[in-house]
Amino acid sequence: MPFDPTRVDCWIFDLDYTLYPPSANLFSQIDVLMGRFIAELLGCDLAEARRVQKMYFHDHGTTLAGLMHYHAINPREFLAYVHNIDVSVLSGVPRLADRLLALPGRRLLFTNGDVDYATRVLDALDLADCFEGMWDIHAMNYRPKPEADAYAGMIAAFGIDPARAVFVEDSARNLTPAKHLGMQTVWIDVGSEWGHRAKDDSAIDVRITDMADWLDNVLAELAQAPRLG
Repeated sequence: MPFDPTRVDCWIFDLDYTLYPPSANLFSQIDVLMGRFIAELLGCDLAEARRVQKMYFHDHGTTLAGLMHYHAINPREFLAYVHNIDVSVLSGVPRLADRLLALPGRRLLFTNGDVDYATRVLDALDLADCFEGMWDIHAMNYRPKPEADAYAGMIAAFGIDPARAVFVEDSARNLTPAKHLGMQTVWIDVGSEWGHRAKDDSAIDVRITDMADWLDNVLAELAQAPRLG
């Protein structure tokens, strides 16, 4: 079925590469720090550390999940280490903020990052006021998207009706559980390293390449929709 914005009263957004583009290169900074952390942890060189990092990411959803599974690391120490990056490369996106604030219903952030990092990124983008709540890796009990528990926990915590929710995400594999729960799904295809991995076309209602342009179309469609009563 085509995407129907009139059915939506809860708009759920991923953060990285969804609300800002890969060209910001935040992950290049995080990659360096992850490599250093893993090299120190395992006593290996940086090439081997990168291989382990990517293997854990692809096999477990996040590098953190793999490190916790195999090495029982302290997640808060790891996140504080790898998120100690410069977010000043980001700048405000007033057009996107205006469109997000114009959406009817609730707006939530659903991220495999942690709240401290996500808050810094939202502040740098001037989007902090656009969301009423956040479900982060701590709230997920370190079981990240696309694990089913991450979605179930968010739905329960915020009282979400999946049939009236839409999830927007750059990593296609993370849309599959949302679709199975009855959410509408939007894949923002930004050509990232992992965006196409495990993509299931049947789990994607809409493919977009620009968030603000898509929201312009959504708001126009909502404006033309018949009003009840």
